[in-house]
Amino acid sequence: MEIRKLRVDDYPELVRLWTRAGLPFKPKGRDNPEAIAKQMEENPDFFIGAFENGKLIGAVIASSDSRKGWINRLAVDPDYRRRGVARTLIAEAEKVLRQRGLKIFCALIEESNVASRELFKKCGYVEHRDILYFSKRDSDDV
Repeated sequence: MEIRKLRVDDYPELVRLWTRAGLPFKPKGRDNPEAIAKQMEENPDFFIGAFENGKLIGAVIASSDSRKGWINRLAVDPDYRRRGVARTLIAEAEKVLRQRGLKIFCALIEESNVASRELFKKCGYVEHRDILYFSKRDSDDV
């Protein structure tokens, strides 16, 4: 398995991966090619891919609010699950975020996603059941 930064030309493979992994995305909003390209330009280290024989088999997008590092959009192709791909991507995202001086890492996971919840626990993350997530969106596409 090869781990490397994703590039703009990896976008079609990233969308294919998200689709195969069942990860919802906003192709008319925050996940459109132009938005992803802009994010990649601003923070190229935050877009991390796992490849096997040249095929994108997993990806994660890191982000930072300058106080905490965030693990976002973690996806692994169903044919490559249970092989350590997700753990490797989480560790790589943490490494990139540590290089920015961050020492707190977070992930938002849907309550129904038991597999991801268990994975993050195995990676040392603590579940906080006392926090409610609120968001406000200008549209459903963002």
